[in-house]
Amino acid sequence: MALIITDECINCDVCEPECPNGAITQGDEIYEIEPDLCTECVGHYDTSQCVEVCPVDCIPKDPDHEESYEQLYGKYLKITGESE
Repeated sequence: MALIITDECINCDVCEPECPNGAITQGDEIYEIEPDLCTECVGHYDTSQCVEVCPVDCIPKDPDHEESYEQLYGKYLKITGESE
């Protein structure tokens, strides 16, 4: 699954620079995650970096974008231009 930022976001700015895929941007009211770029850090790290640094725990899995580990890894390969 891609991740999503909920409306509990306090705009603290710590998640955006942690995203290795550039999936997090400032939205109209809160930060947002682009699901096509979110790999939950698969391929980069063992854990989702935005979740690790979020002080209010407002970044759950997005139920509207369910993906397996293999799908997330495939997205990582596409985004980075790497091959298996």
